[in-house]
Amino acid sequence: MPKLTVYKQDGSKGKDITISDAVFGIEPHQQAMFDAIIMQRASLRQGTHKAKNRSEVRGGGRKPWRQKGTGRARQGSIRSPQWRGGGIVFGPTPRSYGFRINKKVYRLALRSMLSTKVLENKLVVVDSLSLDTPKTKAIIEMFSKFSANKPLIVANDVNENVALSVRNIENASLLSGHSTSVLDLANYDTIIMTVDTVKYFEEVLA
Repeated sequence: MPKLTVYKQDGSKGKDITISDAVFGIEPHQQAMFDAIIMQRASLRQGTHKAKNRSEVRGGGRKPWRQKGTGRARQGSIRSPQWRGGGIVFGPTPRSYGFRINKKVYRLALRSMLSTKVLENKLVVVDSLSLDTPKTKAIIEMFSKFSANKPLIVANDVNENVALSVRNIENASLLSGHSTSVLDLANYDTIIMTVDTVKYFEEVLA
């Protein structure tokens, strides 16, 4: 089973931790990750687009000219689709773009994304995270010690001071383990995870 070094909040090294092969050491399944990300991105679309059809556009209540005898093509309304200002044929209407994939596929995608971060050395494990007072500078210093670019902190138990401090940093975020998705892991470069959260993922995904 693979091992990862557990760091302290000040950047110093601690003891190693053994991580589960079934969660953090599988061969990443590219198709599962692709399907999960597409599903989540589709569900984020608002789908509020709308075009008016010929029954919704204003005007066109009177026949523009008589049916026969003018030499022109017969017309019933100036709001037919072929007219300027007419209704749109098969235009977009409000709808949901969301769809679902199999739960097993999503769990495989989550394991694959976590394993990818381990393979790329983008997963940093810390023993705990806490601050006595909200201090953004302390969190920024921690990120620099871990060379964390666009970091995501995944921790189930952090105090409010840490949350308030991370909130002030651009391109950084803080999530709990149960609310972390495949898209979140893909969007952020470096994942900083507490030991308790590592054990949480091993229990839930193993």
